[in-house]
Amino acid sequence: MPRESATPSAGEAAARPAARVAPGAVATDAGPAAAEAAPVAGSAGGAGSAGGAAARPLARRRRRLLAGFAIAVAVLLVVAVLSLMVGARTIASADVLHALLHYSRSDADALVVVDSRLPRTLLGVVAGVGLGLAGTVMQGLSRNPLADPGILGVNFGASLAVVVAIALLGVTTPSGYLWFAFAGAALASALVYAVSSLGREGATPVKLAIAGAAVSAALGSLITAVQLISPASLDAMRFWQVGSLAGRGFGVLWQVLPTLALGAALALALGRLLNGLALGDDVARGLGQRVGATRVLCGVAIVLLCGSATAAVGPIAFLGLIVPHIARRVVGADYRWILAYSAIVAPALLLACDILGRVVARPGELQVGVVLAFVGAPVFIALVRRRKLVSL
Repeated sequence: MPRESATPSAGEAAARPAARVAPGAVATDAGPAAAEAAPVAGSAGGAGSAGGAAARPLARRRRRLLAGFAIAVAVLLVVAVLSLMVGARTIASADVLHALLHYSRSDADALVVVDSRLPRTLLGVVAGVGLGLAGTVMQGLSRNPLADPGILGVNFGASLAVVVAIALLGVTTPSGYLWFAFAGAALASALVYAVSSLGREGATPVKLAIAGAAVSAALGSLITAVQLISPASLDAMRFWQVGSLAGRGFGVLWQVLPTLALGAALALALGRLLNGLALGDDVARGLGQRVGATRVLCGVAIVLLCGSATAAVGPIAFLGLIVPHIARRVVGADYRWILAYSAIVAPALLLACDILGRVVARPGELQVGVVLAFVGAPVFIALVRRRKLVSL
């Protein structure tokens, strides 16, 4: 038989160097495919290494977001403590702590801290959470970066109900017209959704915005008409309509807390669904999401949150508008994190503006709605100019 040639074939020559390559080494004559596979071979497995490499940035991002969330919570706690200390007269932190732990009606500091500033602070936290989450859900639902509680007629619905209660029923206290405001906000939001749902396409973002503007204009005309007929309602509305945390006691807080807590829990659970809506209705349906049911759930959350907050503290502008953008700058486009951050940033900003209103006009004070308008408008203009906002 002829002697076998010592020269390997081309296939063998290509196979042998690859077989001799030690894990982690790159053979210079093994070709580009082996060079690309070499880094993968140096770990426990190709798929495991790729998964681990992809998971590391996600883990770092999660740790960074959790750290930022913890900082935001710490800022909220500091602002809440300052809200208990600062007012017409400043009370030291030690005296605030003593008033909270050893309440006595004979102690002047305790009366100020517990009876006046504590319910005001807690109501600011609750209303801030409601407005912050409501604004975020509104922007995610409508895919409109300028959406706020006014887009669904919530403010005008609540205001009309309060005006009617004052003019026709003689209701003048916050606890008295609380439920009127809540019912008005719910009915106005339901009306906007019903109008925007007409037609084959249903409640699209554009139709929601147009229906909200139309209903708000109509309700605003009715408010003006009732105020012209009843001067008493005009006087009472001046204080409520500007938005304020002052003059509200624990009674108002306990009345709005159940519905607002339910709305907050629902809103926080909508993060994944809002991420789907952000991709567009067709893509969301392709992913198996029921778009109509998602919009209904978002509408229910908005009504509960906006109705409760607006009924308790009045129609406060800009908070639900700018807070989602602040959160989005920190966390990106994931609505699960945007909702979580908005629930902390919004009450901190609301309380900070309330404190500022107490300081700038001593011994009197400016209502938080006025201060927030002065602070919020420039901030939002800056956000618009820097981000070049587009549809969400």
